[in-house]
Amino acid sequence: MSSNTQGDLSGINDYFYPYRDRYTTYSTLPNVGVARDEVLGVLREMSEKEDKVGDEGRCSGSIYSGDHDHYRFLTEAFRYFAHSNVLQRDMYPSSTKLEGEIVAMTLSLMNGESLGGSACGVLTSGGSESLMSQLFAYREWASQTKGISAPEVIIPNSAHVAIDKGGHYFGVRVLRAPLDKDFLVDLNWVEDHINRNTIALVGSAGSYPYGLVDPIAELGQLAIAHDIGLHVDGCLGGFLLPFGKKLGYPIGDFDFSVEGVTSISADTHKYGYGLKGTSVLMYANKELRKHQYFTYPDWPGGLYLSPGMAGSRSGGLIASTWASMVTLGEQGYLEIARDIFRTADLLKKGIQEIAELRIYGDPTFLVGFGSDAIDIFHVNDYLSKNGWRLNGLQLPPGLHFCVTRPNTYPTVMEEFLSTLRDAVNYAKGPDLGQAESSALYGLAGSVEGNKVVEELLVGALDAFYGLAQ
Repeated sequence: MSSNTQGDLSGINDYFYPYRDRYTTYSTLPNVGVARDEVLGVLREMSEKEDKVGDEGRCSGSIYSGDHDHYRFLTEAFRYFAHSNVLQRDMYPSSTKLEGEIVAMTLSLMNGESLGGSACGVLTSGGSESLMSQLFAYREWASQTKGISAPEVIIPNSAHVAIDKGGHYFGVRVLRAPLDKDFLVDLNWVEDHINRNTIALVGSAGSYPYGLVDPIAELGQLAIAHDIGLHVDGCLGGFLLPFGKKLGYPIGDFDFSVEGVTSISADTHKYGYGLKGTSVLMYANKELRKHQYFTYPDWPGGLYLSPGMAGSRSGGLIASTWASMVTLGEQGYLEIARDIFRTADLLKKGIQEIAELRIYGDPTFLVGFGSDAIDIFHVNDYLSKNGWRLNGLQLPPGLHFCVTRPNTYPTVMEEFLSTLRDAVNYAKGPDLGQAESSALYGLAGSVEGNKVVEELLVGALDAFYGLAQ
């Protein structure tokens, strides 16, 4: 849920299930099937209502393309293979072509050729699966080659929480390194905490809270010195930062050209502009990648093999992702990137001109900011009530604006900065009380507070599935 709704679950039915009074609620199968035109009409109405904020460019991140002609084209590509199952390669050998070329093109973007042809990869269902899968692969590699039975991984405190999720699932202890004054991983802390159980390090490119690129070259040298892996989480920036470098922006090296980098993830469904549900996980060599694979030769149902956690997968997503990449081409990606970085520059300049605000680090496309003078969540309350959807941060408190293509439309950023200035003035007012968007953040940070937050979050997850019952 967006930050402006966190902490208020009293209206949970209205928030998670706003269509109860408008459309039929199906708790059981209808006796007679509903007419297709009626079903499509309902879906069309909901989608048009829900696309409004994203289409107007008033949303941070989430909607990366915003081009509905592009979506229609991808949906058409999806249609040809929507029913196909990638598991049946004998029936759908097109999957081998399309999936292999997606990986190859992404490897080229990540300078995979610098490894002399050994770089390889797989397609996953998104950033979370990519981050969890690399963790599993390093766990298996360390177990089989080093005999490590209590594996640990060191990640920046700004790294995506999907790695913690993978650690929880796969029994890997995750150590979160503090950040330095520039909001990058503290290299000295990392070096001090590498031990005999460390299997890998992680750096972000860019980090979800702040959009920053960690010092990958320095992490690579630590990884080499200790014979451990280094994963670069480029899920967010992988399909944008390389084009920023070509445009001359000061973006640190983070790909396979950096010594010590052994895996990289990059989401094709973000700045790759594919439909939701694909990410590329790349490895420096096949020896490491094979530890992600699952094979089972003794099953009565036949020989079983799977490259990752998923079994059946739709060829439609693979086809639409491939179609997005080959139709945009390098020039298409470069032109979109130029607009995004230009708009982010405008955003940074506008924030810097507001005395009460400060930017976290030195970002290029995603700008995290907070304040030492006012409650930043009062700012968020005002923005939300005026139709802007930003992401809330904590530790320290803040907001971030991840610039995507819809935000580059004419006047959008100027309108945002005008509203932001008004929001800051609002937050300076007296007797505002606690900001609506800070309710849960205010509870976090202690054992008791975290327990309350976790119970509320579990309640929200329950609501995802229980409101139609």
